[in-house]
Amino acid sequence: MRRVRYGSALGFSFWFACASVAAAQTHVRLGVDRLADSLPSVLAGKRIGLITNHTGRDRNGTPTIDLLAARKDLKLVALFGPEHGIRGVATGRVSDDRDEKTGLPVYSLFGETNKPSDAMLANVDALVFDIQDVGVRQYTYLSTMGLAMQAAAQKKIPFVVLDRPNPITGEIVEGNIREAGMESFVGLYPIASRHGLTAGELARLYNKEFGIGADLHVVPIEGWKRNLWIDQTDLPWVKPSPNLPTLAGIISYPGTVFFEGTNLSEGRGSDYPFEQTGAPWLRAREVADSMNARHLPGVTFAAVDFAVAPSARKYGGQTIHGVRMMITNRQTYRPISTTLRLIEVIRRLHPNDFEWRRSTASPGAPERYYFDTLTGSLRTRPAIENGTLEALLAEWDRDAQRFAEMRKPYLLY
Repeated sequence: MRRVRYGSALGFSFWFACASVAAAQTHVRLGVDRLADSLPSVLAGKRIGLITNHTGRDRNGTPTIDLLAARKDLKLVALFGPEHGIRGVATGRVSDDRDEKTGLPVYSLFGETNKPSDAMLANVDALVFDIQDVGVRQYTYLSTMGLAMQAAAQKKIPFVVLDRPNPITGEIVEGNIREAGMESFVGLYPIASRHGLTAGELARLYNKEFGIGADLHVVPIEGWKRNLWIDQTDLPWVKPSPNLPTLAGIISYPGTVFFEGTNLSEGRGSDYPFEQTGAPWLRAREVADSMNARHLPGVTFAAVDFAVAPSARKYGGQTIHGVRMMITNRQTYRPISTTLRLIEVIRRLHPNDFEWRRSTASPGAPERYYFDTLTGSLRTRPAIENGTLEALLAEWDRDAQRFAEMRKPYLLY
């Protein structure tokens, strides 16, 4: 196994994005910070497996790995890394490793398997999860959590979530509930796309609503309120993955992730990933004017040309024509419906250039449009093609309201 190093070698960056940062930031203590006060009794004296990555740190920047490895009242025996690996820099499938500092095995949950195997858990008495999520169903970190909860339930060992804020608030719920039969790693369970929950709250919902039945324990956050954006807290921030370096990108991501299912760039390899889209053939000014004419809440559209890094999967090494989403009011901006309307306009204006991407979920599985997988729906693509998107979005609004009711018993804040 290749050795990896975490800590200062990561070069992680703290940032507070958007010009609307509150002058007086709210003091917040993370779940991991509260371990200094009291260790959950289910972890005392146990051999611990830690599911984490570069975002797993206390408010002072100390990695959760170091904090648990230094404790005398438990024994850290294994590490588990999600997509992008334990250091948060990988861009493809990740191999098992060994941590250079502690000598512990690092098992990849984004490699040959996405779920901890019996062999990985052979010497583990309890699992701990500490990863910063971005609040979107399609982001795989909380699918990793759900699958790990399943493994813990099957082995009958405790599962402990060290909770963290939802960076795009816990108030706004948007998008459809994933359709039956559309299960995937970007849609593990039927929840709203922008769910408005913390990891701990979602774990509680997963556990009860979907019958996981794990021995679940959540170490809650102190001081966080549902209406807070992450830049309204005094917490330091580490970008959660290579292509989400800014809060503006995270705010748009619930919608702009859908560009991955098309032949449009989602901005990967540019200076503004997930804040813009483009292609060499895009008539950007015409698209931006058409979108601005709709006067959608909280956003305007600018025609731009942007360079794409040579390593990018789409249009690598090219300068392409694009449209950038400029957030004017993040409280009213709805990135999911905005992006779907943008895709509809681009497809209508470029019928001979626009394409849906196809993909195969796994060997032997039927070919599927990746856009369908991302939306968790077989109805969205036809709605865009047939001019019935607005009716579908009205249904999605009802889905969001239904999920907002469904989640109420599981709220902690």
